[in-house]
Amino acid sequence: MLQRIERLAQISVARGCGFAGLAILTFMIGLSGNMVVALQTGGILCLLVCGLLLLKAWLAGQRSYKSTEVWLMLAPQERPGSEIAQHVIGTALCDTCLRFALLASRLSIGLLASAMLYALIFVGQP
Repeated sequence: MLQRIERLAQISVARGCGFAGLAILTFMIGLSGNMVVALQTGGILCLLVCGLLLLKAWLAGQRSYKSTEVWLMLAPQERPGSEIAQHVIGTALCDTCLRFALLASRLSIGLLASAMLYALIFVGQP
């Protein structure tokens, strides 16, 4: 049961991050006329996503388990008792948000480093 809750927490957070990533990518494509600005914007927006994920991880234990997507995705017979559900679901969401925040921070570093390299290599060349 614990693996199922962790998997559902991963699906829930990944879905939200996927939509955020799609929005960031769309925004970057709109700015692709200036690659340095597009890459910098993508890096900054990924940092924003990282910050939001850290905030969600911090608040995961305080949020009612009944209002989470994980609880709604569990079949009624799979749902743990209320005394354990708060701890198990809160911990699974916290761990998952922290894992995705780390990925978002790495992506942000990659985008910002790419912007710097692109500016060094291509900007200012005749």
